[in-house]
Amino acid sequence: MPSAHLGAPLAVPTPAQARQTAAWLATCQEADGAFGWERRRHVDAWNHTEAAMALVAFGEDEAADAAYAWLRASQRRDGTWPMKSTRGVVQDASADSNQVAYIAVGAWHHWLVRRERAFVETMWPHVRRALDWVVARQLAWGGIAWNQAADGKLWDAALLAGSSSIVHSLGCGLLLADLLGEDASAWSGARDRLAEAVRGHEALFMDNSRYSMDWYYPVLGGALRGDMARERLEKRWDEFVVPGLGIRCVADHAWVTGAETCELALSLDAIGDRDGAREQLASISHLRDADGAYWTGFAYDQGVRWPLERSTWTAAAALLAVDAVTEHSPGSGIFRL
Repeated sequence: MPSAHLGAPLAVPTPAQARQTAAWLATCQEADGAFGWERRRHVDAWNHTEAAMALVAFGEDEAADAAYAWLRASQRRDGTWPMKSTRGVVQDASADSNQVAYIAVGAWHHWLVRRERAFVETMWPHVRRALDWVVARQLAWGGIAWNQAADGKLWDAALLAGSSSIVHSLGCGLLLADLLGEDASAWSGARDRLAEAVRGHEALFMDNSRYSMDWYYPVLGGALRGDMARERLEKRWDEFVVPGLGIRCVADHAWVTGAETCELALSLDAIGDRDGAREQLASISHLRDADGAYWTGFAYDQGVRWPLERSTWTAAAALLAVDAVTEHSPGSGIFRL
């Protein structure tokens, strides 16, 4: 399918366009409140939470409330969610530590936007169980084991992008604990050790350096700031950034993806490069469809959309990037922590 919008001017979405995208995203919600990768596709707690955050930022409150209710109702007793389920049927019962931790980011973001203490109090037991489970999976050198199988077997390996995201989740969890006057000192030590591992022991993580997420996530998650962050992004900029189109998901593939580009925009915003963030967000104008949805990616050597899907997580990432660069909502600084 050829890209119909490559001739469109590069611009950050207008407020009306952002609201249209949020309204489209809300239509993708399942009857039980869940957000799959697309309509009627599988659900994971990380992407579901990101959708909820985007909806909160742009005023789709009813859908957002249902999304957070789904998180509470579907959490397992140990604090986790299945890695993959579709319409309530579990396909992969293992637990991904990054997916489990992300509820804390959603809960803190909701507080920043709506200031509803009752919501935070309702979410707190679920955040507590989730983050307690995650920090119990910290490896001796500081990384967080990325997955625990349904039979309890723990992978003794950590993902750099996932662990970087968990740095952010633990930071949000600590802010929630402080707001409620709860003791979460164990999370503080775990976060410090994890951030240090991201900064100083990258070689101990699984090697996914082909993927752009491993490049920018240490910045997005907050482990790197200041000169260290800028130097990291500059070092591999030309490997991943395709001017005017977005960023490659994989360094050696001629394929740009919207969600990764928006996350790079959020990373740039987090270190004070608002102009760079706007430029990256504008570069994926060609992925935006007429109804506000976003295509996942574009294989630019072939001139085709790939895959042929309009993913909820891409729309959500775009909305969070719009919020960051325009400061539309009080939660626009969630990735600047």
